[in-house]
Amino acid sequence: MEDAVIVVTTPTGQIGSQLLRRLLDQGQKVRVVVRDASRLDERVREQVETVSGSHDDPVVLDRALPGAEALFWLVPPNPRAPSAQAHYLQFARAGAAAVARHGVGHVVGVSSAGHGWPTPAGVLSAAFAMDAELSESGAAYRALAMPFYMENLLRQLDAISEQGAFYLTCAGDLPLASIATRDIAGTAADLLTDLSWTGQENLPVFGPDRLTPDGMAEVISQELGRTVAYRRMGIDDYASLLRSQGAGGQAVKDLTEAFAAQDHGIYDKDWAAAKPTPTDFRTWCREVLKPAVDARTP
Repeated sequence: MEDAVIVVTTPTGQIGSQLLRRLLDQGQKVRVVVRDASRLDERVREQVETVSGSHDDPVVLDRALPGAEALFWLVPPNPRAPSAQAHYLQFARAGAAAVARHGVGHVVGVSSAGHGWPTPAGVLSAAFAMDAELSESGAAYRALAMPFYMENLLRQLDAISEQGAFYLTCAGDLPLASIATRDIAGTAADLLTDLSWTGQENLPVFGPDRLTPDGMAEVISQELGRTVAYRRMGIDDYASLLRSQGAGGQAVKDLTEAFAAQDHGIYDKDWAAAKPTPTDFRTWCREVLKPAVDARTP
Protein backbone atom coordinates (compact mmCIF):
# COMPACT_ATOMS: atom_id res chain seq x y z
CA MET A 1 0.00 0.00 0.00
CA GLU A 2 1.18 3.50 -0.75
CA ASP A 3 1.03 4.77 2.82
CA ALA A 4 2.81 1.74 4.34
CA VAL A 5 5.60 2.67 6.70
CA ILE A 6 8.25 1.10 8.89
CA VAL A 7 7.77 1.98 12.56
CA VAL A 8 10.92 2.25 14.68
CA THR A 9 10.89 2.28 18.47
CA THR A 10 13.82 3.64 20.54
CA PRO A 11 15.10 5.74 17.60
CA THR A 12 17.58 7.63 19.78
CA GLY A 13 19.16 4.51 21.29
CA GLN A 14 22.37 2.77 20.27
CA ILE A 15 20.68 0.33 17.92
CA GLY A 16 17.61 2.33 16.93
CA SER A 17 19.58 5.41 15.87
CA GLN A 18 21.85 3.37 13.60
CA LEU A 19 18.88 1.51 12.14
CA LEU A 20 17.06 4.76 11.50
CA ARG A 21 19.99 6.21 9.56
CA ARG A 22 20.18 3.07 7.41
CA LEU A 23 16.47 3.14 6.61
CA LEU A 24 16.47 6.83 5.74
CA ASP A 25 19.56 6.42 3.57
CA GLN A 26 17.58 3.81 1.62
CA GLY A 27 14.68 6.20 1.14
CA GLN A 28 12.27 4.27 3.36
CA LYS A 29 9.20 5.93 4.85
CA VAL A 30 9.69 5.78 8.61
CA ARG A 31 7.54 6.65 11.62
CA VAL A 32 9.26 6.76 15.02
CA VAL A 33 7.95 6.35 18.55
CA VAL A 34 10.04 8.56 20.81
CA ARG A 35 9.72 9.94 24.32
CA ASP A 36 11.63 13.13 23.55
CA ALA A 37 11.66 14.21 19.89
CA SER A 38 14.23 16.92 20.66
CA ARG A 39 16.83 14.15 21.02
CA LEU A 40 16.44 13.33 17.33
CA ASP A 41 18.90 14.99 15.00
CA GLU A 42 17.25 17.93 13.22
CA ARG A 43 17.91 16.36 9.80
CA VAL A 44 16.26 13.15 10.97
CA ARG A 45 13.22 14.97 12.38
CA GLU A 46 12.62 16.48 8.94
CA GLN A 47 12.52 13.02 7.33
CA VAL A 48 10.34 11.00 9.70
CA GLU A 49 6.85 11.01 11.13
CA THR A 50 7.04 11.36 14.91
CA VAL A 51 4.73 9.87 17.52
CA SER A 52 5.54 11.09 21.02
CA GLY A 53 5.30 8.78 23.98
CA SER A 54 6.26 5.33 25.22
CA HIS A 55 5.54 2.17 23.25
CA ASP A 56 4.11 0.38 26.28
CA ASP A 57 1.13 2.76 26.00
CA PRO A 58 -1.72 1.41 23.84
CA VAL A 59 -2.82 4.95 23.00
CA VAL A 60 0.64 5.75 21.64
CA LEU A 61 0.75 2.51 19.68
CA ASP A 62 -2.67 3.25 18.19
CA ARG A 63 -1.20 6.47 16.81
CA ALA A 64 1.97 4.81 15.58
CA LEU A 65 0.81 1.62 13.89
CA PRO A 66 -1.97 2.51 11.40
CA GLY A 67 -0.66 1.75 7.91
CA ALA A 68 2.50 0.14 9.33
CA GLU A 69 3.99 -2.59 7.20
CA ALA A 70 6.72 -3.53 9.66
CA LEU A 71 7.75 -2.72 13.23
CA PHE A 72 11.15 -2.62 14.93
CA TRP A 73 10.68 -3.47 18.60
CA LEU A 74 13.16 -2.88 21.43
CA VAL A 75 12.32 -2.65 25.12
CA PRO A 76 14.30 0.19 26.75
CA PRO A 77 15.96 -0.60 30.08
CA ASN A 78 14.32 0.56 33.29
CA PRO A 79 16.33 -0.16 36.45
CA ARG A 80 13.39 1.07 38.54
CA ALA A 81 10.98 -1.57 37.19
CA PRO A 82 9.66 -4.15 39.72
CA SER A 83 11.47 -6.86 37.74
CA ALA A 84 12.93 -7.35 34.29
CA GLN A 85 10.17 -9.88 33.53
CA ALA A 86 7.40 -7.46 34.50
CA HIS A 87 9.02 -4.68 32.51
CA TYR A 88 9.46 -6.68 29.32
CA LEU A 89 5.99 -8.19 29.52
CA GLN A 90 4.33 -4.82 30.06
CA PHE A 91 5.80 -3.66 26.76
CA ALA A 92 5.29 -6.96 24.95
CA ARG A 93 1.63 -7.35 25.86
CA ALA A 94 0.83 -3.82 24.75
CA GLY A 95 2.84 -4.35 21.56
CA ALA A 96 1.35 -7.72 20.65
CA ALA A 97 -2.20 -6.48 21.15
CA ALA A 98 -1.57 -3.36 19.04
CA VAL A 99 0.13 -5.34 16.27
CA ALA A 100 -2.94 -7.59 16.14
CA ARG A 101 -5.38 -4.64 16.16
CA HIS A 102 -3.62 -2.92 13.28
CA GLY A 103 -2.67 -5.96 11.25
CA VAL A 104 1.06 -5.22 11.19
CA GLY A 105 2.58 -7.94 9.03
CA HIS A 106 6.17 -8.12 10.26
CA VAL A 107 7.93 -7.44 13.57
CA VAL A 108 11.67 -7.52 14.30
CA GLY A 109 12.50 -7.65 18.00
CA VAL A 110 15.78 -7.18 19.87
CA SER A 111 16.19 -10.19 22.13
CA SER A 112 18.99 -12.40 23.44
CA ALA A 113 20.67 -15.58 22.35
CA GLY A 114 19.93 -18.65 24.41
CA HIS A 115 16.24 -19.46 23.85
CA GLY A 116 15.38 -22.71 25.60
CA TRP A 117 17.91 -22.24 28.41
CA PRO A 118 16.67 -24.51 31.22
CA THR A 119 17.31 -22.30 34.26
CA PRO A 120 16.38 -18.70 35.17
CA ALA A 121 18.54 -16.17 33.35
CA GLY A 122 17.24 -12.87 34.67
CA VAL A 123 17.10 -10.17 32.02
CA LEU A 124 17.69 -12.74 29.29
CA SER A 125 14.69 -14.80 30.40
CA ALA A 126 12.63 -11.62 30.34
CA ALA A 127 13.57 -11.12 26.69
CA PHE A 128 12.51 -14.68 25.91
CA ALA A 129 9.12 -14.01 27.55
CA MET A 130 8.78 -10.92 25.35
CA ASP A 131 9.42 -13.03 22.26
CA ALA A 132 6.72 -15.51 23.24
CA GLU A 133 4.16 -12.71 23.54
CA LEU A 134 5.09 -11.06 20.25
CA SER A 135 5.08 -14.40 18.44
CA GLU A 136 1.37 -14.71 19.29
CA SER A 137 0.50 -11.35 17.71
CA GLY A 138 -0.33 -12.76 14.28
CA ALA A 139 2.64 -11.05 12.64
CA ALA A 140 5.69 -12.74 11.18
CA TYR A 141 8.30 -12.33 13.91
CA ARG A 142 12.08 -12.43 14.02
CA ALA A 143 13.72 -12.36 17.45
CA LEU A 144 17.28 -11.11 16.94
CA ALA A 145 19.24 -13.37 19.29
CA MET A 146 22.41 -11.63 20.41
CA PRO A 147 25.30 -12.30 22.80
CA PHE A 148 27.51 -9.76 24.64
CA TYR A 149 27.43 -6.28 23.06
CA MET A 150 30.85 -4.85 22.28
CA GLU A 151 29.38 -1.46 23.22
CA ASN A 152 29.02 -2.66 26.82
CA LEU A 153 32.74 -1.92 27.13
CA LEU A 154 32.01 1.78 26.59
CA ARG A 155 30.59 1.79 30.12
CA GLN A 156 34.12 1.04 31.35
CA LEU A 157 35.96 3.91 29.69
CA ASP A 158 37.15 5.23 33.06
CA ALA A 159 38.57 1.85 34.07
CA ILE A 160 40.20 1.34 30.68
CA SER A 161 41.69 4.84 30.67
CA GLU A 162 42.68 5.18 34.32
CA GLN A 163 43.26 1.60 35.52
CA GLY A 164 44.32 -0.03 32.27
CA ALA A 165 41.73 -2.76 32.76
CA PHE A 166 38.18 -3.87 32.05
CA TYR A 167 36.04 -6.19 34.16
CA LEU A 168 33.52 -8.96 33.39
CA THR A 169 32.35 -12.01 35.29
CA CYS A 170 33.37 -14.66 32.75
CA ALA A 171 36.53 -16.75 32.58
CA GLY A 172 39.40 -15.00 30.87
CA ASP A 173 40.49 -18.05 28.90
CA LEU A 174 37.13 -19.14 27.43
CA PRO A 175 35.72 -17.60 24.20
CA LEU A 176 33.13 -14.86 24.72
CA ALA A 177 30.62 -14.34 21.92
CA SER A 178 30.15 -10.68 21.01
CA ILE A 179 28.33 -8.43 18.55
CA ALA A 180 28.66 -4.80 17.43
CA THR A 181 25.43 -2.81 17.56
CA ARG A 182 26.02 -1.60 14.01
CA ASP A 183 25.59 -5.20 12.86
CA ILE A 184 22.37 -5.60 14.85
CA ALA A 185 21.07 -2.47 13.11
CA GLY A 186 22.21 -3.80 9.74
CA THR A 187 20.48 -7.14 10.26
CA ALA A 188 17.28 -5.40 11.34
CA ALA A 189 17.40 -3.07 8.32
CA ASP A 190 17.75 -6.02 5.95
CA LEU A 191 14.72 -7.73 7.47
CA LEU A 192 12.56 -4.60 7.59
CA THR A 193 13.18 -3.75 3.93
CA ASP A 194 12.75 -7.26 2.49
CA LEU A 195 9.55 -8.67 3.91
CA SER A 196 9.62 -11.99 2.08
CA TRP A 197 10.07 -13.90 5.35
CA THR A 198 7.21 -15.53 7.21
CA GLY A 199 6.52 -17.33 10.47
CA GLN A 200 8.33 -16.99 13.78
CA GLU A 201 12.04 -17.55 14.22
CA ASN A 202 14.90 -16.81 16.60
CA LEU A 203 17.72 -15.43 14.45
CA PRO A 204 21.23 -15.64 15.96
CA VAL A 205 23.27 -12.46 15.28
CA PHE A 206 26.92 -12.97 16.30
CA GLY A 207 30.18 -11.30 15.36
CA PRO A 208 32.95 -13.21 13.55
CA ASP A 209 35.45 -13.55 16.42
CA ARG A 210 36.06 -16.35 18.88
CA LEU A 211 38.12 -14.26 21.27
CA THR A 212 38.50 -14.88 24.97
CA PRO A 213 38.36 -11.86 27.31
CA ASP A 214 42.15 -12.18 27.62
CA GLY A 215 42.35 -12.10 23.83
CA MET A 216 40.07 -9.07 23.75
CA ALA A 217 42.44 -7.33 26.15
CA GLU A 218 45.33 -8.00 23.76
CA VAL A 219 43.42 -6.47 20.86
CA ILE A 220 42.40 -3.45 22.91
CA SER A 221 46.01 -2.97 24.02
CA GLN A 222 47.26 -3.10 20.44
CA GLU A 223 44.65 -0.67 19.15
CA LEU A 224 45.03 1.81 22.02
CA GLY A 225 48.82 1.58 22.10
CA ARG A 226 48.85 0.92 25.84
CA THR A 227 48.47 -2.14 28.05
CA VAL A 228 44.92 -3.02 29.01
CA ALA A 229 44.28 -6.15 31.07
CA TYR A 230 41.20 -8.26 31.63
CA ARG A 231 40.28 -8.79 35.28
CA ARG A 232 37.60 -11.26 36.22
CA MET A 233 35.01 -10.16 38.79
CA GLY A 234 33.17 -12.79 40.84
CA ILE A 235 29.38 -12.83 40.71
CA ASP A 236 29.17 -11.96 44.42
CA ASP A 237 31.49 -9.00 43.91
CA TYR A 238 29.41 -7.89 40.93
CA ALA A 239 26.26 -8.09 43.07
CA SER A 240 27.94 -5.98 45.75
CA LEU A 241 28.94 -3.41 43.13
CA LEU A 242 25.35 -3.19 41.86
CA ARG A 243 24.03 -2.71 45.39
CA SER A 244 26.61 0.02 46.03
CA GLN A 245 25.28 1.78 42.93
CA GLY A 246 21.75 1.74 44.33
CA ALA A 247 20.29 -1.31 42.59
CA GLY A 248 17.45 -3.03 44.42
CA GLY A 249 17.31 -6.71 45.26
CA GLN A 250 15.31 -7.78 42.21
CA ALA A 251 17.49 -5.77 39.81
CA VAL A 252 20.59 -7.39 41.30
CA LYS A 253 19.00 -10.83 40.89
CA ASP A 254 17.98 -10.13 37.27
CA LEU A 255 21.47 -8.99 36.31
CA THR A 256 23.49 -11.58 38.22
CA GLU A 257 21.34 -14.42 36.86
CA ALA A 258 21.96 -13.13 33.33
CA PHE A 259 25.73 -12.97 33.79
CA ALA A 260 25.81 -16.36 35.50
CA ALA A 261 23.96 -17.85 32.51
CA GLN A 262 26.45 -16.16 30.19
CA ASP A 263 29.31 -17.69 32.18
CA HIS A 264 27.72 -21.14 31.90
CA GLY A 265 27.30 -21.10 28.13
CA ILE A 266 23.82 -19.77 27.39
CA TYR A 267 25.03 -18.39 24.05
CA ASP A 268 26.85 -21.50 22.85
CA LYS A 269 24.08 -23.27 20.92
CA ASP A 270 23.10 -20.16 18.97
CA TRP A 271 26.76 -19.28 18.39
CA ALA A 272 27.32 -22.61 16.66
CA ALA A 273 24.41 -21.92 14.28
CA ALA A 274 25.01 -18.22 13.61
CA LYS A 275 26.13 -16.74 10.31
CA PRO A 276 28.89 -14.28 11.31
CA THR A 277 28.22 -10.57 10.89
CA PRO A 278 30.84 -8.25 9.31
CA THR A 279 32.31 -6.26 12.22
CA ASP A 280 35.15 -7.97 14.06
CA PHE A 281 36.32 -6.88 17.49
CA ARG A 282 39.51 -5.25 16.22
CA THR A 283 37.61 -3.09 13.75
CA TRP A 284 35.17 -2.09 16.48
CA CYS A 285 38.05 -1.17 18.81
CA ARG A 286 39.67 0.94 16.11
CA GLU A 287 36.50 2.70 14.95
CA VAL A 288 34.47 2.98 18.17
CA LEU A 289 36.41 2.25 21.35
CA LYS A 290 39.63 4.14 20.53
CA PRO A 291 37.86 7.39 19.55
CA ALA A 292 35.79 7.18 22.74
CA VAL A 293 38.89 6.67 24.89
CA ASP A 294 40.79 9.41 23.04
CA ALA A 295 37.91 11.83 23.62
CA ARG A 296 38.31 11.37 27.39
CA THR A 297 42.06 11.94 27.35
CA PRO A 298 43.07 15.52 28.23
